[in-house]
Amino acid sequence: MPSSPEGNPGGTAVSDLVMPKLGLTMTEGVLAEWHVKPGDRVRPGQVIFVVETDKIASEVEAPGAGEIVEILVESGRSVAVGTPLARWTGSGVLREAAESQALPAAPAPRADGEGAPRPAASSAGGRVKATPLARRLARQQGIDVASVAGSGPGGRIKAADVEAAVAQEAPAREPPKREPPAQIAPENVAVSAKHLAMARRVAAAMREVPHFYLVRRAEVSALLALRAAMNAAGGPRITLNHFLLKAAGRALMQCPEANRIWADDALLAFAASDVGMVVDTPDGLFIPVLRDVGRLPLDRLARTAGALAERARGGALRREDLEGAAVSVSNLGMAGVESVAPIINPPQSAILGVGAIAETFRPDPAGQPALRRELVLTLACDHRVFDGMAGARLLGAIVAGLEAPHGLLQTTEPEDS
Repeated sequence: MPSSPEGNPGGTAVSDLVMPKLGLTMTEGVLAEWHVKPGDRVRPGQVIFVVETDKIASEVEAPGAGEIVEILVESGRSVAVGTPLARWTGSGVLREAAESQALPAAPAPRADGEGAPRPAASSAGGRVKATPLARRLARQQGIDVASVAGSGPGGRIKAADVEAAVAQEAPAREPPKREPPAQIAPENVAVSAKHLAMARRVAAAMREVPHFYLVRRAEVSALLALRAAMNAAGGPRITLNHFLLKAAGRALMQCPEANRIWADDALLAFAASDVGMVVDTPDGLFIPVLRDVGRLPLDRLARTAGALAERARGGALRREDLEGAAVSVSNLGMAGVESVAPIINPPQSAILGVGAIAETFRPDPAGQPALRRELVLTLACDHRVFDGMAGARLLGAIVAGLEAPHGLLQTTEPEDS
């Protein structure tokens, strides 16, 4: 609330700038970087600090004009939502700056210099234009972000630009000469703010979400044959993961009671068959959300999933890419894992863990040994949303879709496509 603290020039009323809530599940964030200091005048829309969560780094901009009177929290600290961060003479509610869109890779420079990244550009206030992730990488590598050539719009510096600058400097950096230690001792390894937030998040998920697990096997010989035929016919390459996502989306349409999450001591039901897709990136695991998967044709699903995964690996996800969906798919089969019991990603209510395809002989209807190709599927369920039978119905619908894969091709696009 506005007040008139002592020492404020002219007695102008001041108010708190508090840690904003940047997403449905955010309870705290790391104040990664200040872009202002006491005495600075800020204009509407000017970025004043950067917040990092386990999902994304966000620039927060001033809602109006004013003067920064006092900084209350230093950078690098984890702060609960609603905590005062600074005092200022302006008013209004803090908002997240617009996230940059996914961009194609910068073209390689030609011998004549055409296509080379532009020098770092500055905004009207003189601040170098760079994404939050690029700034953090530059700090970690000891690089002046202003010295990096940006390949984004208007010369905006991206994480890939910083990585390229590090690679160019690597040959010139000589490793420090150290005497071998008398004995090998354990070493404390510092983790990033994002890693720390992720660790707290999964610990809270296991502590607060009552998990139970259901396991089934799916026979996928017909699916593998269909996939091979589709890829031989051309078009976007279809992977096993695309069929898994599709089967999960179709199952949500067949089991609407499973398309819900627990929120504020009540159930929140979704209308669209959105499905989260676990993606391994250089910055850790992310779960971007594919929209209305149950109604997407498989070729369009493949293109959409590929583009979303590339955005995740390039650090270009938007906040809306990470929100929504009741169920996610985590496929570790490509790593040779036989089965996986995953942790639910709040506020979602279930996650499907997928292992590698295993070949085994089982009796056919005549009692003769028959070769089967099987996947072990493990569904983690939130017991506040699911009982055992509801979870079994959802998992059964997923298995049925995978074992009769031609049914997954019989679908229509969303009306707004």
